[in-house]
Amino acid sequence: MLLSSNDIEALERRRRAALINSITGFKPANLVGTIDEEGHTNLSIMSSLVHIGSNPPLLALIFRPDNTERHTLDNIRHAGSYTINHVNGSIVDAAHQTAARYPREVSEFAATGLREDWQDGVAAPFVAEASVRMGMELREEIPIAINGTHMVIGEIVWLEAPDIAINDAGALDPALADSISISGLDSYYRSDLVQRMAYAKPDQAPQRLDS
Repeated sequence: MLLSSNDIEALERRRRAALINSITGFKPANLVGTIDEEGHTNLSIMSSLVHIGSNPPLLALIFRPDNTERHTLDNIRHAGSYTINHVNGSIVDAAHQTAARYPREVSEFAATGLREDWQDGVAAPFVAEASVRMGMELREEIPIAINGTHMVIGEIVWLEAPDIAINDAGALDPALADSISISGLDSYYRSDLVQRMAYAKPDQAPQRLDS
């Protein structure tokens, strides 16, 4: 398949969305937990999580234009707190169902059978069934003029991950955490470690850490 800009524009709308949503390859599958001003909890699956920096520990989410109701975005703006929870293999079905357009007063936790979990210092619900979980505080929202989307940047203020999934360098191994990846809007994958490499330097050949 070879497509020009005109070819992409000419694709049927759903086929274009399917292609462009999946062309980046695997993306992290996360559940974002929030609460509104009336106490209704919300849970939404998102695959747009991006690392912004480590000091302070910042992550960004990209939200679609808010020309319709965006419960998660509205809740983050109101409360300033939210959670990010890795989807694992045991909750894929329930996680995917959170993409359904439930009314604001219906909690996706209750609708999907996932359990709320609350932790001191974070004013938003975690997913009890998730093993990698982050409590976030809103730090900046950046409107993206080209297509009306919004970049929401948050700081990690609470973090939990299984000890077994942290390697000797201190990094998370997503495979050992059973963290699931997503391609496009509806296809979920497990990952396996292919190779861990030493820090790259210009004056030496690539080095494998397990060699």
